Amino acid sequence: MKPVYAAVAVHVPAPPERVFALITDWPRHREWMFMTTARRAGEHAVEAYTGMWPFGFLDTMTITRWDPPALVVMDHTGRVVRGRGAIRVRPHDCGSRVVWAEELRLPFGPLGRALWPLARPLVHALARHSLRRLGALLRRTG
Repeated sequence: MKPVYAAVAVHVPAPPERVFALITDWPRHREWMFMTTARRAGEHAVEAYTGMWPFGFLDTMTITRWDPPALVVMDHTGRVVRGRGAIRVRPHDCGSRVVWAEELRLPFGPLGRALWPLARPLVHALARHSLRRLGALLRRTG
């Protein structure tokens, strides 16, 4: 099935090195990413649980490109989330521009595809909300 694409970009008032370090500090995801906890699960693997137990899903990922402080690319390998995601950090206006992009193969076959037009604005809003929380956290921690 053809993948879907979602991406958001925000300005974060911190240098790329600090932004990238926080983004890739997996246990700290719970501080900024909406309803998500994450952990390293091997040298090139990350596991993230999104939701509130028992209502949620496990997102398993393999890091396929690591280029600090500019880029991390991951393959989503879980049962629900499959595809590829990337977070890019670039210097911009006395801070950083963070772009979070996902190319996903939706679950639930034709039903997932049919629901995507309804889910897409929510996915964008939650990703933007999370990145803004990331920026607020970086402002608070100086």
